[in-house]
Amino acid sequence: MTEPITPAARAGALLQQLGLDLAFADSSAPAASLRGLLAELDAACAAAPDPIRQAVAACRGWLADGPGRDTLSADVIRKLNEWQPWMVSSTLAWQRGQSQPAVPAEWVAAAAARPPAPVAEELSVSVLPEGFDDEMIELFCAESQDLLQEVEHGVLTLERNPADAASIDTVFRVFHTFKGNAGVLKMVVLQRLTHELESVLDAARRGRLTLGREAIDLILAGADLLRRFVAECLSQLAGHERGRSMPLPIPDLLARVQAVVHGNAGKPAAESPPPISEPIAPVAEPPSPPAPPPLAPVVAAALPAAPVSSGTVRVDTHKLDSLIDLVGELVVAQSLVAQRPELRGARSAELDHCLGQLRGITSDLQRTATSLRMVPIGGMFRRMARLVRDLSAELGKDIDLRLEGEETELDRNLVEELADPLVHMIRNSADHGIEPPGLRAAAGKPARGTITLRAFHQGGFVVIRIQDDGRGLSADRILAKGEERGLVQPGQPLERAEILDLIFRPGFSTAEKVTGLSGRGVGMDVVRRGIESIRGKVEVDSVEGAGTTFTLYVPLTLAIIEGLIVGVGDQRYIVPTLSVRESFRPLPGAVTTVHGRGELVEVRGRLTPLLRLGRHLGVATTTVDPAEGIVVVVESGQEARCLLVDDLLGKQEVVIKTLGDLFRGQSAFAGAAILGDGRVGLILDVNALVKLKLATGEAA
Repeated sequence: MTEPITPAARAGALLQQLGLDLAFADSSAPAASLRGLLAELDAACAAAPDPIRQAVAACRGWLADGPGRDTLSADVIRKLNEWQPWMVSSTLAWQRGQSQPAVPAEWVAAAAARPPAPVAEELSVSVLPEGFDDEMIELFCAESQDLLQEVEHGVLTLERNPADAASIDTVFRVFHTFKGNAGVLKMVVLQRLTHELESVLDAARRGRLTLGREAIDLILAGADLLRRFVAECLSQLAGHERGRSMPLPIPDLLARVQAVVHGNAGKPAAESPPPISEPIAPVAEPPSPPAPPPLAPVVAAALPAAPVSSGTVRVDTHKLDSLIDLVGELVVAQSLVAQRPELRGARSAELDHCLGQLRGITSDLQRTATSLRMVPIGGMFRRMARLVRDLSAELGKDIDLRLEGEETELDRNLVEELADPLVHMIRNSADHGIEPPGLRAAAGKPARGTITLRAFHQGGFVVIRIQDDGRGLSADRILAKGEERGLVQPGQPLERAEILDLIFRPGFSTAEKVTGLSGRGVGMDVVRRGIESIRGKVEVDSVEGAGTTFTLYVPLTLAIIEGLIVGVGDQRYIVPTLSVRESFRPLPGAVTTVHGRGELVEVRGRLTPLLRLGRHLGVATTTVDPAEGIVVVVESGQEARCLLVDDLLGKQEVVIKTLGDLFRGQSAFAGAAILGDGRVGLILDVNALVKLKLATGEAA
């Protein structure tokens, strides 16, 4: 079941995105995208404490639309960079129920001086219907989320091809199903809203209406209102201010629907819809022509019945996670039994056959259980299509998003973790990678820019590529900025890949942006940290003037990893194989010591820092001379480090266990696992080990 998102959590996510956008804001940056995010933040903070609402009102005043306000002034940028961290702190206090910090007097005055914006008439809507149990409402919310995703995908298809009968029919049926579900739960206001939205699609089906931009905007606005209602419903089910009503601008939306349906779009509706309030009588179904043969996947039937032939069942995600954990424990137990010395010494063909059967069944069960949590990535990809569509309208650019590999499956938890990094990277590509139409024409490019989002399997991992045909990255300017910020030494020889990788450094991006970089790379350290937190990695490649490609490598699941087992003294450690480049036994004299850089090993013509793992972890080792041990080369991004270990003990798929509070302050380990012999092996945090030199210098 989807976890509810509280208004405070939603506001926190929007503030994070605002912070990333502010990082590359300069006097040439467009204000439109920030205004759009701020409008969403304003809606999320409708029930926030007064200090937060005052701060949001002040910020909207700084960014108010008007003559000469298309770009950001230096004074506004300064204010925004003071406002954003204050808002983050205040929102966190709101989320935790703590007292709010004082609002700066300048902001209070700005909020008071700002004239109130025209507000659409809103209707106070009761959220949780009386007389229905929570399980039925949860089922309604879960199905509604699926239906709204279908609406968004279908409407974006219609925007490209308004006469696509299959998409019109699909979206019509989705709203019809939503209306039926709302009717079962006596949500009469939602019934009325979906009925009116359905009438727009019905007019298009009958050929009386062409779905132009205004009609598409209207349908998406209605879907957004329904999505807000469902999110609030889930939040109240989780115990957040249960029973409160929520304001929704439904009357204004219904008036716009009437205007579009009756051909008066852009003018006051000739006949306004009758006022609505709660309760209202259920709407009557209009006569409809016989439904045409199915042209697209048919959505589920209205609650509470579900088609028996669907072959699917909804399961609470917590139960599913518990099942996968238990299967992981079974795999460990089976391995412990199989490697017991008493059994390994027994010479019995029948026992060997039984153990083989147990091993095969356990392995199949593990694969099946893991697959239960695998979902197609297409749902998340289609959300990016809506993002690009909205950005295109805000920025005045024509951008086409191409999706490939939507059927690629990966762990549901990973899909959720990837959403924010992908949103930021897509925003960067649309806002700062794709040039305005005039610049594209001058460069001999098509007026329409293209962003390609592709996913595929490779070597047991999922690869996601975000590629645009924009202006690309200038390696010379990146290097110059890196030297200016002290990230690299002047004259230090770097390969092109290492130069491009500088955009992921925390100190690279500030509010002062290099115009030639086009804002690209700002906040990318946050993206990299997010990807590394799920044991993935991200790489960048670019051709100046032709575009940029970001490539993400992520594991199929967070529950199980393939690891290289290494021995250090009497201890066993696990190195995720995704991070291992190679391993070898160094020749005598291959390790040299350089003042200020510590021990280095020559690997394929490059000197790579050596970390004696035993010394670093405080474990007695059997290897003193590196020529008697094994060097494992691990990498994080474009950086690498050699780990000196005593021995390689093989590869194994392990079930990851989180570390307790005892290890909360450490940075060397990412988790633990039980090995086949019953011993516990700690999983090394390769990203932390590779970056040790950034913090400890020669001591690393």
